[in-house]
Amino acid sequence: MAGITYQETKDFTVAELERLFLSVGWDSGRYPDRLKRGMKNSSQVISAWDGDKLIGLVRGLDDGETVAFLHYLLVDPAYQGRHIGQKLMERILEKYKHMLHVKIMPSDPKTIPFYERFGFGAGGSYTAMELNQMQ
Repeated sequence: MAGITYQETKDFTVAELERLFLSVGWDSGRYPDRLKRGMKNSSQVISAWDGDKLIGLVRGLDDGETVAFLHYLLVDPAYQGRHIGQKLMERILEKYKHMLHVKIMPSDPKTIPFYERFGFGAGGSYTAMELNQMQ
């Protein structure tokens, strides 16, 4: 094994995205064509690879100046515990160091300590809300 590499690309196959998203149990993996188009339309995407196997990614959506939202930080369970998520976060936060706000909405409370290590904290008195339109 040559080691894990990181790429800034928005070009993935539907099979790569489907496999990765379903590996972590995310329903969005059932919509790989939409994921592929969504990655192309994202502001930033940084991915982790083991050879030609997609094993992790982080995606950012931003307005270019004031706010960025980190959405989708995932690592294949077979590769978790190897600091891949940490490296993905470090890389995307470097891209967004000029922004006034970087926001993330953890979907699993167990991940909150991970994000706190990067300086994230509760954002005032507001609560994240979501309209889920997946069927």
